[in-house]
Amino acid sequence: MNESDDDRRATGMSVRRAVLGDAHVDRAVAATTEFTAPFQDLITRYAWGDVWARDGLDRRTRSCITLAVLTTLRAEGEIAMHVRGALRNGVSREEISEILLHTAVYAGAPAANSAFAIAQSVFDEKPAT
Repeated sequence: MNESDDDRRATGMSVRRAVLGDAHVDRAVAATTEFTAPFQDLITRYAWGDVWARDGLDRRTRSCITLAVLTTLRAEGEIAMHVRGALRNGVSREEISEILLHTAVYAGAPAANSAFAIAQSVFDEKPAT
């Protein structure tokens, strides 16, 4: 691997930890297998090290967009993780509700309904001690 891949990986891991939290990233890293390692490397370098690390949008805005897109795609396995990330990035519960409500108009009520249920389950979680 060249130095730029290493730099992107380090940047990506830093951004990934800042947005998703150390506990989540530690679980993902610990669960990495030979089969999933290339994918973990890809998302760390590309999604987190390239796209999320760009200067064009702040992390708060990226979180808002990500929630809308995940809702639209019905990527229900990813929504809770990004609701937590959005909260970490300063998006309020009320703003998350508005994002999901707005998305319902364009992505459909069933997609938004699922996202609202997932977001509510995150809000109902007990805070880590």
